[in-house]
Amino acid sequence: MDWSLILILLAMGAGGGFAAGLLGIGGGMVLVPFITMIFTARHFPPEVVVHMAIATSLATIMFTSLSSVRAHHAHGAVLWPIVRLLAPGIVLGSWIGPWLGKQLDTTTLALVFALFVAFSATQMLIGGKPAAARELPGAPGMFAAGGAIGVVSGVVGAGGGFISVPFMSWCNVRIHNAVATSAALGFPIALSGTLSNIWFGWHQAGLPPYSLGYIYVPALAVIAAASVLLAPLGARAAHRMPVQQLKRVFALILYALAGYMLWKAFH
Repeated sequence: MDWSLILILLAMGAGGGFAAGLLGIGGGMVLVPFITMIFTARHFPPEVVVHMAIATSLATIMFTSLSSVRAHHAHGAVLWPIVRLLAPGIVLGSWIGPWLGKQLDTTTLALVFALFVAFSATQMLIGGKPAAARELPGAPGMFAAGGAIGVVSGVVGAGGGFISVPFMSWCNVRIHNAVATSAALGFPIALSGTLSNIWFGWHQAGLPPYSLGYIYVPALAVIAAASVLLAPLGARAAHRMPVQQLKRVFALILYALAGYMLWKAFH
């Protein structure tokens, strides 16, 4: 890689890491569109460019989530009982997600990414106040919710915060706790999804050198290094921001990135 590309990837990693800490989104929603742009500009095979962007983004979350969750845990904001209930379904769903993504062509995958992100941004921005009596479901419901979060996260290469944060907020979990808990959920999502992307991409023809399945290792290394450094700063900022401002930031970022991927789906 040339130095200009390394600097771009470092900047992306810094932005993704800060967003991961701030919003509990694992950075994937921020990174996938930008990685897609870079891989397209470097003439990666068009039929796998979005698949590789999603897989590489998901792999970075293994590192970002650990850095982010340490900062949130220091504030006592991570609700570990929720993590334990959601994690089994998440691990299963995150393995299935990349397999589903492999069945989709680049155009369809980009469209799916855009629609899911726009939907969750809308839910976060205008979702009504949850009923006072609404609570998190029991263990079977949490397993099912974790499975759904894992599948979608594996398909679109994100840490699951764009589903888990609104889900927990809808069940009357405070937004700051929801963000922190989502950051903790990012690791099992990323680990299972990364192994799945390696497995299902292992025999894919036409991948560029230094690929591990669908993961482009040089980009992963540079982005992860920067994101790990910035995630704690984002986490600290999250605990200083009011709830409505945090939701607004979350939604607006997701709308912008959904717009790019929608454009990518038809060009």
